[in-house]
Amino acid sequence: MTTWHEVEPAGGPVEIRGALDLERTLAGVLPRRLPAWTRAQYPGPFLDAVTMTPSGVRLAFRTAATAVELRLLTTVSPTPDDTRRPDPGTVDLVVDGELTGSAAAPAGNVLWPDGELEAGEPGTVRFDGLASGAKDVELWLPQDTPCELVALRADAPITAPGPHGRRRWTHYGSSISQGPGADRPTGTWPAVAARAAGVELLNLSLAGNAVLDPFVARTIRDTPADLISVKIGINVVNTATFRRRSFAPAVHGFLDTVRDGHPEVPLLVVSPVSCLAVEHHPGPTGAGPDGTLVALGDPDDVAAGALTLTVIREELAALVRDRAADDPHLHHLDGRALLGPHDTAHLPDGLHPDAVAQHRMGRRFTAEVFARPGPFAGRD
Repeated sequence: MTTWHEVEPAGGPVEIRGALDLERTLAGVLPRRLPAWTRAQYPGPFLDAVTMTPSGVRLAFRTAATAVELRLLTTVSPTPDDTRRPDPGTVDLVVDGELTGSAAAPAGNVLWPDGELEAGEPGTVRFDGLASGAKDVELWLPQDTPCELVALRADAPITAPGPHGRRRWTHYGSSISQGPGADRPTGTWPAVAARAAGVELLNLSLAGNAVLDPFVARTIRDTPADLISVKIGINVVNTATFRRRSFAPAVHGFLDTVRDGHPEVPLLVVSPVSCLAVEHHPGPTGAGPDGTLVALGDPDDVAAGALTLTVIREELAALVRDRAADDPHLHHLDGRALLGPHDTAHLPDGLHPDAVAQHRMGRRFTAEVFARPGPFAGRD
């Protein structure tokens, strides 16, 4: 008869990586990717919901178990034009650094566009057939589905993971980096790059909300990191957040705040990847009749200060060049090196990379940034 060893997913031996807040709920623990103090400064419920999506969040522990079960309650949110229950995604199993399994996350709550919550029940994800002997285990949560963690159990004792000794990488970006189009939680491009480079990822990418909010800059400033990257641009155009006059000062302010806490950490500014709709047309943006991205701004307004991706790339390149004269640890990467105009067939809605493109971006980032002579290359 199997003897099960059960622990709470937080407050015990399990380490929850990639989250900066653990909210206690009726069901269990809800990981959030921004700290609790930031909530008072959110502009609305959309950002609050985005912080609950656990892109890059994983449970880490050590065990000799051959079977592991995670009990969790998922919450999916259909889009306004979709009456179907979305797929909650998968949980990935990583053992001693190797991806060894994936299982469908259970159906739970449904939050409908009109605000009605269709309550569900927690379900269980089970992984069998793990190799015997002590090992470090990570369970990566679905990157686009909030998950309340109820319990973790295994057929052997669960203990705290050992120190990993890996460099800590904090990345800030938009939905492109949060990864809704990825095929699995370890398939977002930051996760692909982090695993290939052997670093610990904190993914602070915020779908629709990467607009240089000061509370995010302060979060990065106050969070231990060995490597930092900030990918800036697409949401600035999507929401028409800035004009040319205000954009560069906002970037300076964001970087200044980050530098207050990390004066010598390698800091990489990444400009936008290709997005045909807004390369030369300003935002805001919307969805066209076929659901693909369309620019709603007036191209004639660019001369008066409206922003396009082309303008943003020019501004970021100049800004980093000027700052780097006094900051040798500041670097720039043109985002088209990760996803260029020849890759746009892998943007099903004209904006979000599909699974193929997510993996491609991760590999290219690894080659451009983590490999020598890239800015994040390890030291001998």
